[in-house]
This record gives sequence, structure tokens and C-alpha cells, in this order.
Amino acid sequence: MSYLMALDEGTTSCRTIIFDVSGSSVATAQEEFDQHFPNPGWVEHDASQIWETQAKTMRDAMEKAKLGPADIAAVGITNQRETVVLWDRATGTPLHNAIVWQDRRTADDMARYDSPENQERVRTCTGLRLDPYFSATKLAWLLDHVEGARDAAENGQLAFGTIDTWLLWNLTHGAVHATDVSNACRTLLYNIKDQAWDEDLLKLFNIPASLLPEVRPCSCRFGETEASILGAPVIIGGMIGDQQSALFGQACIEPGMAKTTYGTGCFLLMNTGTDIVQSDHGLLTTVAWQLDGCEPVHALEGSIFMGGASIQWLRDGLGIIEQAVDVNTLAASVEHSDGVMLVPAFAGLGAPYWDPYARGTILGLTRGSTAAHVARATLEGIACQVVDLLQAMEGDSGVRLSEVRVDGGAAASDLLLQIQSNLLDRPVLRPTVLETTALGAAFMAGLHVGVYENAEDIGDHWKLERRFEPDMAKEHRETHLASWSRAVKRACHWVEEEE
Repeated sequence: MSYLMALDEGTTSCRTIIFDVSGSSVATAQEEFDQHFPNPGWVEHDASQIWETQAKTMRDAMEKAKLGPADIAAVGITNQRETVVLWDRATGTPLHNAIVWQDRRTADDMARYDSPENQERVRTCTGLRLDPYFSATKLAWLLDHVEGARDAAENGQLAFGTIDTWLLWNLTHGAVHATDVSNACRTLLYNIKDQAWDEDLLKLFNIPASLLPEVRPCSCRFGETEASILGAPVIIGGMIGDQQSALFGQACIEPGMAKTTYGTGCFLLMNTGTDIVQSDHGLLTTVAWQLDGCEPVHALEGSIFMGGASIQWLRDGLGIIEQAVDVNTLAASVEHSDGVMLVPAFAGLGAPYWDPYARGTILGLTRGSTAAHVARATLEGIACQVVDLLQAMEGDSGVRLSEVRVDGGAAASDLLLQIQSNLLDRPVLRPTVLETTALGAAFMAGLHVGVYENAEDIGDHWKLERRFEPDMAKEHRETHLASWSRAVKRACHWVEEEE
């Protein structure tokens, strides 16, 4: 049994990647699933379709690798975080589409919770902030808007979970209702100091405790896959939220190490060790991971809602590229954006601004502006958001980051990473394996079954593919970032101003 299977359930697709013990991918299967936008600012997924799609990729990857279940030492799960599923315990049927982390339908509902006392309670207990990004208000919305849901929940008939819990439930045919600490801490309901669901926060959001899954470490025995899925049971030994998984997959195992993931969103995380560091600069404090029998490791996190999804908008919304990869050629066809600034606040702004009423904004257009300038401004907008996060992170930690490791689909773009290095004024390091989110889950599963001895063993498997060094003049950098700041101010509170 020399292989590890990682289930990487993202915002737009499900993937299964099979790794060997060196961390090299031997087979990948990926399938997109449908996105639903029933109202402006609303984003939903069909949870049943997600499970069916994920199960198909598991079988497809096994077939590609020409492996059987006896060859798989363990399965690890990583997932889009904060997305909410509510289902019937008896039938396993979801009561409603899953409400996705990007969804902003509860933005106005935050007013009922938003008091100085509640803000401080949430911040100190969860490391988060009162924002519709997180799971609690999404779950409350389902209980209040799906007919009969609240009564059924009070009677213990329903189960709640983020996507990891939903996959585990189906993988074990309903035998296990559990999550891991890295996902639990993103719900606004989990106390990271007490390491337990918080009774006061459950009361605040009116969430029945009977809905909640058991919380376990990220690397432990979660159960076994039901035999019919792969042909025989396989141990499920790892579960971790996607961004924490990427931090672990990037071997950022020492305090002060940081990574940025360029996926649908964009996320900068820095390992702070076992210390819980509260942010004064608009960042989140989150549990990075917990190994079985160990204290949790924590991180500071900056969350950007629109990373690679901004490039998808160029393709699907504007139609100026046919494939996402085409943005590189189009953006590289001009030497600079010629004053065009794009703030990708299509789903509001995350850290460090936290403005659900911000909207996507393009400024600086002239008659000479072209699709190429907009494409380049989009890449610069992604990179500028990361600069904001890095500056906030350094302010909180008092540590100047010497480098940033990067991963995710958009990290394949040499142009984006050179822009990023220029604007950060830091080296940007790209590893040989970009799919570090899946790799982190595989590592967690491998640790549980003894494929790896300890976290330090993981560091030996990280390999550098390319290092990007900054080559932008200081004056040019400062001018560009000043223009970015002015553009962000114009994007903020747009919906409120409209009303």
C-alpha cells in the first residue's frame, strides 16, 4: 500500500489525485459541477451533484492509475470551506442547495448580530469576524427559510456540515457525522481556545446543537469508505480545509512561514505555531491543523474572494478570452496597464477591508484602453490584494516575510507571479507540485497510517520549481500601489451608496 488518495473538492470542480509516497502525482481525475446564481450576490451548489461528481473522480483516478483499493494506504479530504449543507439524517437528502462561501445573501442580516459585545465575543472566541462569509448566518438562513427545517432540526432529524462533513457522511454511507478542527473553526460557532462548539455563539445565531458534527483532529481515523465506492473499504485518515491544507502541503511547518494560494479566491496564510495571534489589521486567526494527540497549530489568514474567478469573469462575463490560460498572452501583449485599475470586488471585499457592499470596479479607462489593458489590470488587481494582505500580516506579526510560497491553478502563470513579486518586493517561490491543497490532505492521511513519521518528514518532499525575483523600480511600485488604494476606496460601499 504505497499510494495516497486525496479528494480535493473545490468551488467549481471535484478532483481526485493519487500521490506516491514521494508526493508525486500518479493520476488525476477532475470534473466541473454546476454553479447556481438564483439572485444577485447568491451562490449555490447542488450538494448531491458534488458527491456524485467526487465519487466519479475517485473511480476515474483509480482506473487511470491502474490501482485497486488494496494499493491505497489512506484517503484524505480537503474542501471549499464555509459552504453549508443541511440534510435529513434518515434519508441523506439535502433540504436545499448548498449555500456557498461566496454567497452574500445574509449581508443585511448581520445587523441583528452586530454589536461591540458580539464583535468582541466572535473575535476572541473564533478568531473570525461577523461577516456573511462564514457558515453561521448561512445555516441560520436555511433554518428560517426552508419550510419545516427549524422544527426538524429541533427534533434532531437534520444534520449540518461543511463540504468535508457532507463527503465523509456519503463516503461512510451515513455512518460518520464528523468534521475536523480546521473546518469547524470557520463556522463562527467553534471556540478555538476551548476547542469546542461554543454555547453562547449557538444561542446568538439560534443554531440547535443537535445539528453539529463531532470535531476531530485533521490527521486521525475518520472511518472507512463504504465498500461499493472503490471495491473494498479504504481508511479515511485525513481531513483539512483547503487553505490550511495548502499551507501544510507547502511544508510551511515552522512559525513565520507563509504561502499564497491562487484558486477561485486567493488566500495568504502564515504559520504562527501554537500561539493564537489576534489580528489588529483585518486578518483572521484560524486553526491551521491539528495532528492526532498534539496541540493545534494556528495561522493568520487573509481571504480574497475573487482570485482566479476574476480571470474566469474575463472569459465568461466579458468574453475577451476563450480559455483562462489565454489571459497570460493577452496581458503580456502590453507592457503595462496604461493607468487602468481593476478592483475585483465582484463578491464584496474580504480582508483587510471586509466590505460586503463593495463591487467590482474598473477605473482609468481612456479611448486607448484595450482588452489587453483590462486583462493586465485584472492580474495586477489580484496581486495588489495579496500586497494588502502581506502588509497587514507583517503589521500583526511584527515579522517581515522574506519570501512567499505560491500554489493553485493561477500560480502556473509566470506573468502573474512576476507581477506579484514586483508589487510585493519579495521573492515568490513556486514548487514543482502546484496542487499543494490536495497534497496537504494526502500528507495528513499518510501521517495517520504511518507513511510519514512526523510533520518534519513532510518538509523533505517540498521542491522548488522556479523563483521569481522583483525587478520593479521602487518609485513605480509606490505609485502603482497608491493608485490601487484610491481605486479600492471608490469600490467600497457601492451598493449602500446606490441605495
